[in-house]
Amino acid sequence: MIEKFSASAGSVVAGIDVGGTFTDLLLIDGKAGGKVHIAKTPTTVENQAFGVVAALGATGFPIDCIDLIVHGTTTTTNAVLERRLARTGMITTRGFRDVIELGRRTRPQAYGMTGTFVPVIPRDLRLEVSERVEASGAVRIPLDETEMRDAVKKLLDAGCESLVIHFLHSYANPSHERRAAEIAAELWPNGHITTGHALLSEAREFERGVTAAVNASVQPILERYVERLRKELGAKGYARDFLIMNGNGGMISARFVTLESAKTVMSGPASGVIAAAYTGIRAGFGNL
Repeated sequence: MIEKFSASAGSVVAGIDVGGTFTDLLLIDGKAGGKVHIAKTPTTVENQAFGVVAALGATGFPIDCIDLIVHGTTTTTNAVLERRLARTGMITTRGFRDVIELGRRTRPQAYGMTGTFVPVIPRDLRLEVSERVEASGAVRIPLDETEMRDAVKKLLDAGCESLVIHFLHSYANPSHERRAAEIAAELWPNGHITTGHALLSEAREFERGVTAAVNASVQPILERYVERLRKELGAKGYARDFLIMNGNGGMISARFVTLESAKTVMSGPASGVIAAAYTGIRAGFGNL
């Protein structure tokens, strides 16, 4: 889906980074021989989309004439660091609801009675159902669909906005997670349902579970932000899609970014590294 956004030499491209204090913009007008416009405006905390539109307006360039907007945002990064997360519930294999809290002992203070670790999803919102898939992918215990429906209802009653379905060894056989997601979709009022295998289909339950938990916890937050930004840009005449930076230095269409919201976490620092490396290469430094 990204090919349609490829910018030609004659395109007008705007790169916008929203930080906690300032919103920075760099616009390259390919139709005017590569003329560069730079703007820096205060970030509007109450609605960061306002700051983006203000930065675009500060260039004096008509927003409806821009061919492509590439956007870096700290929305999900700040949400995780500050723990301003959506209320999220998890449904997991019976006996394994504490996996994302136990984690691994790779910490600065691996032993002793000091230090704290706050899980992304609190224990009372992590429920268990009967099901079991072996590491080989063989089904040992079928998914109890009645328990699954009951668990979904309990999490809805608890005020959860997002849901994680994280079953043991789903990387080897995701059939239980897929069926559980189908059941949940019948009851869940929105599309904020994350399955562990769909986001990180690899072994190790802690890594897969935490990734899914982070994704679900920031998904509603990022979705609301993207929709606000789309609305504000549309009001100024920008009818095209735009790209959002990912934590791996790549980009994804704003239409699909919320499906894998966790990938935007730490996208700001990643973008800075990518830009520094590119600048160094262009300046003749092969090894920064």
